[in-house]
Amino acid sequence: MMAGPQRPSGKSTRVRDATAVSDTTAARGRRALLAGGAALAATGLLAGCDGGRPAPAPTDRPSYAPSAPAVRGRQPAGEGTVNVVTDFGARGDGRTDDSEAFSRAYRYAASRVWDHVGRTVLDIPPGSYVIRRPAALLDGDQPDRKANGLRFRGAGKRMTEIVFAPATSKDAYLCRNDDMWANLMFEQLRFRSATPGASFFHSYSTGQAQDYRFTECEWTGEWTYGLALDGSNTNSEMRWEACRVGGAYRRAFLYSGLSERARDPQRQDQFLNYWFTDMKVEYEWGNFLEFPYGGSITCRGGSYIVTGRRPTDTEEYGRTSTFFRFPRTRHFDAVQRFHAEDIRFEVRDPDVLVIDCAWGSGTVHFNDCDDTANAFKDFSDGVRPHRYRIGPRGPLVRYDSCQLTGRHQYTVADPIPSGRSVARYDMCLFRNHPVNSFAVLSGAAEAGQVRFVDCLGR
Repeated sequence: MMAGPQRPSGKSTRVRDATAVSDTTAARGRRALLAGGAALAATGLLAGCDGGRPAPAPTDRPSYAPSAPAVRGRQPAGEGTVNVVTDFGARGDGRTDDSEAFSRAYRYAASRVWDHVGRTVLDIPPGSYVIRRPAALLDGDQPDRKANGLRFRGAGKRMTEIVFAPATSKDAYLCRNDDMWANLMFEQLRFRSATPGASFFHSYSTGQAQDYRFTECEWTGEWTYGLALDGSNTNSEMRWEACRVGGAYRRAFLYSGLSERARDPQRQDQFLNYWFTDMKVEYEWGNFLEFPYGGSITCRGGSYIVTGRRPTDTEEYGRTSTFFRFPRTRHFDAVQRFHAEDIRFEVRDPDVLVIDCAWGSGTVHFNDCDDTANAFKDFSDGVRPHRYRIGPRGPLVRYDSCQLTGRHQYTVADPIPSGRSVARYDMCLFRNHPVNSFAVLSGAAEAGQVRFVDCLGR
């Protein structure tokens, strides 16, 4: 006969209770230590190269071994990986204002910068975290304290959600970086605007703010800007991988040259190297990329869809939503380059544009792209989803192995030397018009400035 389950003895129960008390005490002690570090950071005592334990003394090296760069100051104290819930008291219940918890977590990370290198990973467990205070997630407001490296790590873009709900949307940004941080990483996070017209990120740079990376992140809700870039140099080397851009944008998800804070407005031209890979760009209305100050941009793979229409007419955009809007603003012609490859676009109505480009120079290249998903609809014959304003210096436009709907429009502002081509289509398939009427030319345009090589029309 088998014996039934037995009650644990009083001794083992006491052992477990003591362990639980010990664990709780340790957690409280760690949280107090982290909170104390954040408090010191707020006073500036731990920022930069102060505080912590001395760095180890250098060891002797063979004469042939390369010498490591000198590391000055003191190694920061505290944990390198922290949790906004267990260490800083965030609730993540979708109701509680977690602004203070995230602000303390950021101040703690800023306090651990040593020799200008950040050494903290902020873990954000599954949950819905409400942040009402602007810049609570990231507040890089000390441009004289250069820092390199900060990582925000969620549990999954549908598992860890940050809800930005400021009292007013005017000039409200969830993140700010004023020429302080480089090498920022955001992973597996979902960002939602609960205050229509709020913005996600303001980045100002005269040389420091660069190397941002977003991996498996998602944006929903109504924003004014996703990322607004400003300044006179860099704001560069930014990468988005397997992200979803949803929601709606009163201006654009990524916008270059927000103001003219540069001493010389013509220097707002160093917006370069933005990579978008395997994206789901499926938002309701607005612009995806808007680069009036030029830029070097590469988009590879994914699906790009505008699912709705702007709710009202606007002075600048009307009802139009544009994936790639590149107007021309006064600046040096440092970089104007755009490349799109292996992307499927949907043009669901005449107010959706794939590209509207008026750059004064540079190149635009589409390779193996398809925007013909709705070419069978009645409005498709009349749409012009690709529009260019061309000058004597370009931009030069090229399409390779693309399937294209509607017609493309070219407006030539100033005369171009006779016989020079400004646009070329190679082995493309036109779904709604024959080759000889696919390009619509206006202004000073002449026949032959748009060339077709081995293309097929309707």
